Amino acid sequence: MTAGRERWAVRAALLLTLAAVLMVGASLLIGADVPGPLRMPLWHPEIVVALTYTPVASLLLRHRPGLKVAWLMVGAGLSAALYVLSLNLAPWLILNHWPGGDFFLWLTYWLWSIDTYGLILVMPLIFPDGRLISRWFRPVLVAALAVPVMICVHLTYEPDIRRFDNGVSSYPLQDVPLIISGTILATLVLGLVSVAIRFWHSPSDVRRQIIWIIYPGVITQMVVFTGEVTPIPDVIRNATVALVPLCVAIAITRYRLYDIDIVVNRTLVYAGLVAVITLVYFALVSAASLFVADQGQLAGLLGAIAAGAVFEPARRRLHRTVDRLMHGERDPYRLADLLNRRLQTASDPADALATAAQTVREALGASGVVIEVLDRGGRAARADDGDLGARPQVIPLIWAGEPVGRLLFSHSDPPDIRLASVLARNLATVANAVRLAADVQRSRERILSTREEERRRLRRDLHDGLGPTLASLAMTVDAARITLPKDPSAVDPLLEALRATMGRAIGDIRDLVYGLRPPALDDLGLLGAITGLADNVTEIAGPRIDVEVDGELDDLPAAVEVAAYRIIQEAITNIRRHAGADVVVVRLERGTALQVSITDDGVGVSRRSRAGVGLSSMRERAAELGGSCQIGPGPEGGTRVLARLPINVAVG
Repeated sequence: MTAGRERWAVRAALLLTLAAVLMVGASLLIGADVPGPLRMPLWHPEIVVALTYTPVASLLLRHRPGLKVAWLMVGAGLSAALYVLSLNLAPWLILNHWPGGDFFLWLTYWLWSIDTYGLILVMPLIFPDGRLISRWFRPVLVAALAVPVMICVHLTYEPDIRRFDNGVSSYPLQDVPLIISGTILATLVLGLVSVAIRFWHSPSDVRRQIIWIIYPGVITQMVVFTGEVTPIPDVIRNATVALVPLCVAIAITRYRLYDIDIVVNRTLVYAGLVAVITLVYFALVSAASLFVADQGQLAGLLGAIAAGAVFEPARRRLHRTVDRLMHGERDPYRLADLLNRRLQTASDPADALATAAQTVREALGASGVVIEVLDRGGRAARADDGDLGARPQVIPLIWAGEPVGRLLFSHSDPPDIRLASVLARNLATVANAVRLAADVQRSRERILSTREEERRRLRRDLHDGLGPTLASLAMTVDAARITLPKDPSAVDPLLEALRATMGRAIGDIRDLVYGLRPPALDDLGLLGAITGLADNVTEIAGPRIDVEVDGELDDLPAAVEVAAYRIIQEAITNIRRHAGADVVVVRLERGTALQVSITDDGVGVSRRSRAGVGLSSMRERAAELGGSCQIGPGPEGGTRVLARLPINVAVG
């Protein structure tokens, strides 16, 4: 629709709404001058139709001017308003001998049929988009539109067929011609068939819209058709009439906000529960009365006790039955609880991921589900259940504001997106656990790899360096022993060579030992070794290094001392090479763990820079002890290395 036509539609709807309200108001004013038996009752249901359908339809048309369902509601409300006006205006004109009384009296015979059967028969055919589900239902729509005309013709020549219940007319289908009652009932059945077909072939959002109108519509139709046979309390009738436009508005504008599936589920459960409890109560009261005929109170007490005992088991069984009928549990929070309980039985994160995929597929009724987790190493973990299909729907898994994976699911009839979103929040926890497990595994692999490399280096150094040196020493000693008896003066050069070789061997051994554990740690302790390292760096034109200590460092485990020293040594080396810093602050704080902080005032860490061997080795040394090491910007610029090293550790 063009902008001009949209504005015209909105204005027309508002004018028609105002006209309906004015007609109701005029009818009430005229009714004050009409004798009681001829006056329209104030609780007449057509007043409710006129004052609820037209305002709700105007609000809908303000946002969607071309909505055919809303225009149908406007027509129904306007027809009800004109009918309400006619009910009081006809007798008033006749009593005052004004012309037009017979015309309005004729309107009172049949005008109610437009809003009654227009809503009951036409609405199911075109809701929610205003189109028929198939061209085969065009004759049904024609029949639905013809019903008010047929009723008008019938009541014109047989007006006494109507019945009245406290001033409200009813049209008894059992007494009207078969062609009219048959058309009404056949059109109603085919309209429900149209709703069922539309529901079956629609996505989940449209299904929820349909349920929002079916739920009050079925109740209203039951009340209306029951009212054609037996009197209905006015409060019940008017409440069901007012419920329909409210649910139509929710179905069109806010169907995602309120989960109608849960409402229907609970209604069926508790309606069945009322029936079961009532049956049990009266059955037991009747049975007890056979044995204690004169003890009515005792029989009632026994029945109440039995009904109370049956209540909870019956509720659970009915709940499971209704869930199965509605294709499974639809309460997202119950499903989230079910998912968490199943995850608690998983043996490891990978098993939890597979269990989660199976549970989510069952919960969504999906033909296939895939959960993908991307770890920090760039590798993806994946768990799937069922056949995903070619065009799956995707929901990201977010943990602490960071994407950790994706939920992909597919179905021949798309599952509930809102339900999938609630489950995705729980899956994000599983995905994060898988990432952490992958990080731990990768860290262990690096630690093992580093350990094997260290052993290989030691073996190579011992075999290729110290081994030949010792062999050379042995050969030199043998040569000296052989030469000594023959030529003592020639032994001295051999001993000098022996001494030089021994010196090199001692140096090699010192290097090997230093590689395993810095000697300064044994000689000076951790604080003295770090202070000596800082002094050496400062002496060779490096940055000034201040060492701060909070707590005792004398009785730290050897592994913690080595890790702390190596992390500080590597951090200072990186600062000298890359930071261009003037001042470095090394702080060691002992608590439940040893907190090591190295902060500089240099250029900082670039976001584009990749972690090198030195940074990775610092993280690995902390991870080997079960701790952590973070490298990032300092609080006042520069770079800060923050390591946490548990003290009570057992290193294997």
